[in-house]
Amino acid sequence: MRAIRDDSLVIDRGGIGFRVFVPASVSANVKEGSEECIYTHFAVREDAVCLYGFLTEDDLEVFRLLLGVSGIGPKGALGILSVMSADDLRFAVLADDAAGIAKAPGVGKKTAQKVILELRDKLSLSDAFEKKAQHTAQAAEEAGGDAGRDAVMALTALGYSGTEAHRAVRSVLQLTPEADTEALIKAALKELF
Repeated sequence: MRAIRDDSLVIDRGGIGFRVFVPASVSANVKEGSEECIYTHFAVREDAVCLYGFLTEDDLEVFRLLLGVSGIGPKGALGILSVMSADDLRFAVLADDAAGIAKAPGVGKKTAQKVILELRDKLSLSDAFEKKAQHTAQAAEEAGGDAGRDAVMALTALGYSGTEAHRAVRSVLQLTPEADTEALIKAALKELF
């Protein structure tokens, strides 16, 4: 990463900087100068050519599902994925939570209801639970060690998303790498508040 902004990253490839628009969760989880694998969507319009990037293939898949909803463009889809994870969006659609989706910038209640209506048949509850479990296990594994994994699992059991839990535990581990599970959970909860 050459530069990180609130809504985008500048990625250096062969001396050329590419601006990639990303959800807020991505810009919060990457560091300037780091090497990351970014899954991109290339959008061509008559007035612009843009790249949209995500840290996981699942986020990219959900972004593309959102683009299939009439009235949702790349900026709207990115806005939705900035306020909720792909897992949270799946559960919001399946639970008819238009208010949760409408928290995204530029998305009103009617548009949120349209998202629910058009995506409900494309999502299943069993897949949503399976993907949530995979993402939780992956975040726990990335947190490092048994204590980190257990802390992430505990935080997700308390209702935090895997991304939030992973970010908080990773932040605590940078300050106190020898912390046990209980200390990690307490410090991560302070970090989350």
